[in-house]
Amino acid sequence: MDPVAITQSRARHIWLRAQKLDSSAPFGSGPAATPAAIRHLGYVQIDTIHVIERCHHHILFTRIPGYRREHLQQAQSVDKTVFEYWTHALAYLPTEDYRFFVRDMRTYWSRRGTWFTNTKDTEVRRVLTRIRKNGALTIRDIDDEVLVEKDHAWASRKPSKRALQLAFYKGLVTVSQRAGMLKTYELTARHFGWQRPPPAASPREVSDYLVDRALRCQGIVSLESICYLNPSGKPAIKRVIDRRVRRKELVPVALDGAGKWQHWAQPGTLEERLPQDCDLVHILSPFDPLVNQRKRSLLFFNYEHRFEAYVPKPKRVFGYFACPVLCGDEIVAAIDLKTDREQGQLLIQKWTWVGKGTARAHKKKIEAALGEFERFQLARAGAGAANEQLRQMSPS
Repeated sequence: MDPVAITQSRARHIWLRAQKLDSSAPFGSGPAATPAAIRHLGYVQIDTIHVIERCHHHILFTRIPGYRREHLQQAQSVDKTVFEYWTHALAYLPTEDYRFFVRDMRTYWSRRGTWFTNTKDTEVRRVLTRIRKNGALTIRDIDDEVLVEKDHAWASRKPSKRALQLAFYKGLVTVSQRAGMLKTYELTARHFGWQRPPPAASPREVSDYLVDRALRCQGIVSLESICYLNPSGKPAIKRVIDRRVRRKELVPVALDGAGKWQHWAQPGTLEERLPQDCDLVHILSPFDPLVNQRKRSLLFFNYEHRFEAYVPKPKRVFGYFACPVLCGDEIVAAIDLKTDREQGQLLIQKWTWVGKGTARAHKKKIEAALGEFERFQLARAGAGAANEQLRQMSPS
């Protein structure tokens, strides 16, 4: 089948529609919007960096203007419609997709061998027994053990924390709630009220699920975008794609500038009429799924995303925690932001225009979006002080 030629502009509009960034409140409002957004996106990444709002809240706010942090807490701890597990990183996932991760819970943890080299089965059984008898706990509830030396950079000196993490990766415990980044662990079956966990999806079902998830939230897909940071999964995913192409459920797509890089889409996606004019402005998290795959964002937006928190300061281009700015269908700036929580201000450390971005065309709209973002992350009614700071520090 010959590929369907698609312009870069058309490809961007398809991706923005799939990411729900081309309309103001695609998931509605209220607590139900949060699990709906996570269900559509497939997962929302969790990260500990707190220079501004943590990325899971930021990603949800970008798509749910009325989002509140307690909505995510309700979904995780009360309604139990989302759970935490590993995708390409730690993430929130829809509980209805749990069975697609059971197989990983049985095997994937063993691939992280360096994390659990010195974790003994007896330590895991001990912490499980404690939770079973005394109820859910946090790592701060365990203070009666001898600390050990770390055996890798991300390790804990508390043996019980390692045991909890191993039990988590095995699916024996789940994170029942969070207070910031402090996790409360509960027995998985007890948290969800299960007699037994959902049966594991077959490998073929998992592959189909991953392809469907990518098509839903990416619109146009590639092996790399489906198997992000999981290259070993590509052969199985390619078999699914080939099977669907033969059935005419997928068509190959030739994107401007992609060369031999193969992409596919559903026929209905390519036929859908999309709005060409969108004036929405989004201050994106550096971990937003629109930009976290650098090669893909470069192809679609001519923007090479740079996350420079771990780059030495003299070598940074955009700044420590630069947030890409999406105006309509173009990424026009990268703004390095920091929150001064004592003063209640959102500070601009550096503002860099990229692509077609100019102060004359975009500055006022971006400042308005920054004001909305400031109000959300500081959770207060007004933003006068912060807006004044933005006016003083933004480029003319």
